[in-house]
Order: sequence, then C-alpha cells, then structure tokens
Amino acid sequence: MSTTTSHATQSRLGGDAPLLQLRGITKSFGAVSVLRGVDLEVRAGRVTALVGDNGAGKSTLIKGIAGIHQFDSGEYFFDGSPVHVAGPKDSAALGIEIVYQDLALCDNLDVVHNLYLGRELRKGGLLDEDTMETKARETLDGLSVRTLTSVRTHVASLSGGQRQTVAIARAVLWNSRVVVLDEPTAALGVAQTEQVLLLVRRLADRGLAVVLISHNLNDVFEVADDIAVLYLGELVAQVEVKDVTNSHVVELITTGSSSGGHGIQSSDAHPVRPTDKDAS
Repeated sequence: MSTTTSHATQSRLGGDAPLLQLRGITKSFGAVSVLRGVDLEVRAGRVTALVGDNGAGKSTLIKGIAGIHQFDSGEYFFDGSPVHVAGPKDSAALGIEIVYQDLALCDNLDVVHNLYLGRELRKGGLLDEDTMETKARETLDGLSVRTLTSVRTHVASLSGGQRQTVAIARAVLWNSRVVVLDEPTAALGVAQTEQVLLLVRRLADRGLAVVLISHNLNDVFEVADDIAVLYLGELVAQVEVKDVTNSHVVELITTGSSSGGHGIQSSDAHPVRPTDKDAS
C-alpha cells in the first residue's frame, strides 16, 4: 500500500477507516471558487450528515462524488484506494448511489418498474416480471418497509413518504455501499418524516455508509452519527453528534466557527490548506 493510501485510510474521527474519503477537494466554475480544500470522511455503518447554508457547496460536492462534476484538484479514495471517477457510471460501479431531491420516479409506472428503471431484468427476450417483483418485495422487506401494500401500485398514487421509500429502496437494490440522500424529508409531514428517518437508520444498521443532506437539524440529531459542516465552500468541521449541540452546529453553519463543542478543535473549525489560500 502506498504512503498516500495509508494516509487516506487514517480516520480523523477514530474507529474504522473511512469507506469514502476526500482530501483537498477544490472546484471552481469560472472565477467562482465553490469548493476549497474539502476533506470529508464517510464510514460504513454510520450516517454522516452534510449540512450548510444555501450556497455552501453541498450540491457541488455531491455531484462531484457522483461523477457529474469533475473536481479540479484533490484526492478521492474509496475503500482505502485512490480512484478516478470520470462519470456517474464510475461512481455506480463503486457502489455509490445518489437519491436526489426530485427522486426521479415515473408516476405512470408501478413500484417494481421504478425500482428496475433502466436496469430491467430479461428472460427469453422479455421482461422477467416475476423475478423483478420477487426481488422488489425482498428489498422492501429487508428494509422493514410496511407502508407499501403492493409493489404493483403505481407511484402516482403514493404519498410523499412512500415515494421517498421507493427511491431509497431503488438505491440499495444494486448492492450499493454508499447511499447519498438529498433532503429526503423535505415537504413531508411528521409521520412520514419519522418513517423515512427510520429507514435511513436501517440503511446504516445494515452496514451501508449513508450521507444525509438536510437543513433540518432536528432530523440530523435524531438519525446522524457524524456531522460535516460546509461554510462558503470549506468543510469547517466534521464531528461526532455526541460531541456537539444544535447551537454549536448552527454557529458553524452561519459563521464557519464555533466557541463550544468537545469534538471541535481549532483545526476542525478552520482547516488551513494551501489550496484554500490559492482559491480565495
């Protein structure tokens, strides 16, 4: 193992080595520096909440992880090894699935066909409906989903929480290892939000690495293990939930630093990297 890779697998948070790790990530669009020296760790079996105000760089970071955008510089490690993600197919091949806020579901199709959209199983030149239905039901049962009475229900008739469940189930159907959820509880009621958060927790309990993007800190503190805070393109802190309070995180989101929190060191609050100075 190279020196670079060994360094990459050392977790700043302790515990197991990160499954997904970014170091010194930068991204600019023209003269606008969107990401500046971002270091991020995502570990299997844990929910990592990615928080920050509008314009902090969350969407750009996630799209870079997904291969939609190419990072300008920095290192991308997966399972301890450096990787190059040139497009969405590369990230999917690693086992990274993104559930965007719009869910990308087809209302005119049932649950089964949404789960297998673009990846349909065939047998003898025809769609293998029986196998797809069986595996769809097994996936939902494995996630302890009880709110869908039939996998043949059309998505158009589902509630917001049920639609979110279908989108998440589609992400884990393909032996994914990292699932990124973009505002999964946005516009949901209290009961539906609770159902989705329980599902998020189940994903981590099954050993997946989960990245949760959310503006709702109540949701974050209910389900997350770690919190990573972006402020004006810099990841100003990544800490364990048990070490901070809601007010500490709000302060990090709004000012980029915090006066309290056992897990927040001065180096976490304002990481200084050469790339930061170059980009500013």
